[in-house]
Amino acid sequence: MTSPDVEKRAKPTTIDLGGRVLPLNLKTNARARRMTLKIEPGGHAVSLTVPPGLARHEVEGFLRRHHDWLLERMSRFEGHESHIADGGTVKIFGVPHTIRHSGNLRGITEARNEPDGMVLRVSGPAESIGRRVADYLKKEARREITDRVKAHAAASGKSYVSISFKDTRSRWGSCSSVGNLNFSWRIAMAPLFVVDYLAAHEVAHLSEMNHGPRFWALCERLCPRTPEARKWLKNEGSFLHAVRFDAPLA
Repeated sequence: MTSPDVEKRAKPTTIDLGGRVLPLNLKTNARARRMTLKIEPGGHAVSLTVPPGLARHEVEGFLRRHHDWLLERMSRFEGHESHIADGGTVKIFGVPHTIRHSGNLRGITEARNEPDGMVLRVSGPAESIGRRVADYLKKEARREITDRVKAHAAASGKSYVSISFKDTRSRWGSCSSVGNLNFSWRIAMAPLFVVDYLAAHEVAHLSEMNHGPRFWALCERLCPRTPEARKWLKNEGSFLHAVRFDAPLA
C-alpha cells in the first residue's frame, strides 16, 4: 500500500550508481519499522521499502549512506549483463551457445554441435533475434520441466493439474493449493541439475505446502542434488535475469 503523502514528498524515481542511472522503486509498507534496500533480480533496478510518513531528506540520506554498498552489489553483475544478439552467447541448460543469425527470413531456431562449438542458429529478421531465442528457451523449459515433473509426481504418488511458464522475478516456481505448477522459463539457462531440483521442489509442494523438515526430506529424495542446486540458485540465479531479450537501442 503506497501513501500519497510519501509519493509526493519522498519518492526519487532513479538512482545514480557511479554514472549508471537505474530505476528506483520506492514502496511504502505500513508494517515496516525501518527502511530496507535490495537490488532487483538481474541488477536492472533498486528497490527501497520504507515505513509511512518519512520525509524526502530521510530517504535520500539513507540512500547516500548505502551508496558504496549498492556499488559493491552492482559490481557482481559485471560480465553477466547482456543483450541477446547475433554473435553473442546464451546458455542452454548451462552450456554456452554462440548465437548465429542465419539471415533467412524463414526457418526454425535450433541448437547445433558445430566444429567450433555449440551454436544456436536463429532465422528471421535481425531485430527479432531476442524474441526468437526467448521463444526457444521457453520451448526447451517446457519440454524439460514437464518430463521431470511427470517423473517426480509419479515417484511421490501425486498428481498435478497444470504446468505454466512466465518470466517471474520474485520466485523460480510456485505450486497452488489445487495443484497448478508455475515456473520461470529463464531456468532453461541453468544447469540441468538445477532444473531437476526446481521441478522436484514444486512437486514436493503437492505433498507438503510448506518448507518444513518433511518437505525438504521429500525434495532430497526426489532430487539428491537439492543442496547443491539451492546453493547454485542463491549464488547464480539472479544473473539469469541480467540477460535481456529485447532489441538493444541503436
